[in-house]
Amino acid sequence: MVALVIAEHDNASLKGSTLHTVTAAVQCGGDVHVLVAGSNAGAAATAAAAIAGVSKVIVADAPHFADGLAENVAEQVLALANAYSHILAPATAYGKNILPRVAAKLDVAQISEITKVDSPDTFERPIYAGNAIAYVQSSDKIKVITVRSTGFDAAAATGGSAATETVAAVADSGKSAFVSREVAKSDRPELTAAKIIVSGGRGMGSGEAFKILEPLADKLNAAMGASRAAVDAGYVPNDWQVGQTGKIVAPTLYIAVGISGAIQHLAGMKDSKTIVAINKDPEAPIFSVADYGIVGDLFDIVPQLVAELG
Repeated sequence: MVALVIAEHDNASLKGSTLHTVTAAVQCGGDVHVLVAGSNAGAAATAAAAIAGVSKVIVADAPHFADGLAENVAEQVLALANAYSHILAPATAYGKNILPRVAAKLDVAQISEITKVDSPDTFERPIYAGNAIAYVQSSDKIKVITVRSTGFDAAAATGGSAATETVAAVADSGKSAFVSREVAKSDRPELTAAKIIVSGGRGMGSGEAFKILEPLADKLNAAMGASRAAVDAGYVPNDWQVGQTGKIVAPTLYIAVGISGAIQHLAGMKDSKTIVAINKDPEAPIFSVADYGIVGDLFDIVPQLVAELG
């Protein structure tokens, strides 16, 4: 058996999600190859070759791979697919855009957002907003899998010495074209990679009120997040959203402020190592998953926390 991991990268460096996906691929058994499809992506390929557990890096370099258009990357994967028993990608927007196309063309069932590998053909994935775990066994010759990064430790980024092979790039499909990109810039850690997250919910009351969380996030060098209710209310941008329909996170510390704890939100953060909840409602569902709970007015408690942190 040989597994192929589709690397998520920006041509210059790998995204952290790739390291978690490599861990899942190693657990499938056999060798692990990494596909770097990009443009002038030598730096990303070098980084991939250094990942512990990777035996080969396959590089497809062409201008039409520069922006990771799913139609083009999927065709490159399909050109290589028959050599592999497993094809894996991160369960990010990048991986979720590519792999369904690959699975459809191969006429196999995609196995989505796995959190555990039980055997080369059996995997675990959360269903019902994380309230149940499904055991999925596949008899497909090629198993197409997206990997939820919070379910797997990151592979060591150094220590490997994989061989690098350059393959012919497939032609531009012509089905899509890159137009523009708007990137939100922040001095804070990226939400899905942050070790500490401070999140606010509908209980904040307004977007202006979210500013009370900023000193706390600054003291902890934390990312800022939000519940869907806060995002839908227009308090904060949607890229802050944590939950089933937002970003799945598992930081070392998650501080939930004014978040009631709807099941959809819990699905996105309950794997956090330590959860602190601040809510004036002692019956709020968030307390069922919290390691520490503070019942009271967040507008009194948060400034006190900031003061205690010095």
